[in-house]
Amino acid sequence: MSHTYRLLFDCADQIGLVSEVTGFISLLSGWITESSHHSEEANNWFYSRIEIKADSLPFDIDGFRQSFQPLADKFSMNWRIVDSAEPKKVALFASKASHCLSDLLDRWRSGDLPCDIRCVIANHETLRRQVECCDIPFYYVPVEPGYKAEAFGTMQDIIAQFEIDTMVLARYMQILPEDFCRRYAQQILNIHHSFLPSFIGAKPYHQAFERGVKLIGATCHYVTDDLDQGPIIEQGIQRVNHTDQVEDLVRIGKDIEKQVLAAGLRFHLEDRIMVDANKTIIF
Repeated sequence: MSHTYRLLFDCADQIGLVSEVTGFISLLSGWITESSHHSEEANNWFYSRIEIKADSLPFDIDGFRQSFQPLADKFSMNWRIVDSAEPKKVALFASKASHCLSDLLDRWRSGDLPCDIRCVIANHETLRRQVECCDIPFYYVPVEPGYKAEAFGTMQDIIAQFEIDTMVLARYMQILPEDFCRRYAQQILNIHHSFLPSFIGAKPYHQAFERGVKLIGATCHYVTDDLDQGPIIEQGIQRVNHTDQVEDLVRIGKDIEKQVLAAGLRFHLEDRIMVDANKTIIF
């Protein structure tokens, strides 16, 4: 993968915006390898992601930040630039189910997920051996009734210790506290074993079975303090019929969950997600 800088910005839509930004990069002899834009007509808001070859610029990323700031101020942009050579620092959260965790670890080991998995935090010991076989630190943090605040305080210490910037709930079967969700807004990804917004909460496959659905699915979304209501990143579905029992839905669903979580995480790692209120724009 070539070394690039990823420029992401959003601001009020206006004439000449793209021209000025790309013109600025061109004047620096910057080589644009990818450019994506979206205008949200409902609120006249513009979103953009531009990828630039790092070695085509006359300075490093800090130099780009300093040079670009006046243009960003001119258009009142919300903006950031990210170095592709600095992979995100990831913590995986798990409980007892292994399918999502195993899939992410396999993709990471094969180089399909460009990140630095620094630790796994779990509220059960079940998956310790599997994680430690990958030479990844495993932290068992039980969440006991009446001691939830202390447990999540311990998790925050681990997150700080490893300088984590991305958390993935790989079928972590605990509801995160509101302050935890707010503190790490748009940094926590979850896989919900349902095609949200249908069948939120516990046992969605059982709910789906009782309703006799013909499609089941899974949803990767950012975690907010509103349970299972965060911005949706990726979804997958598969057709089922009246012969499928709950066990069949669970089995089929596990495959969908793995694929959707991995796809959503990759979008996040490659800085392809921009959030508009409770929706996402995926470039």
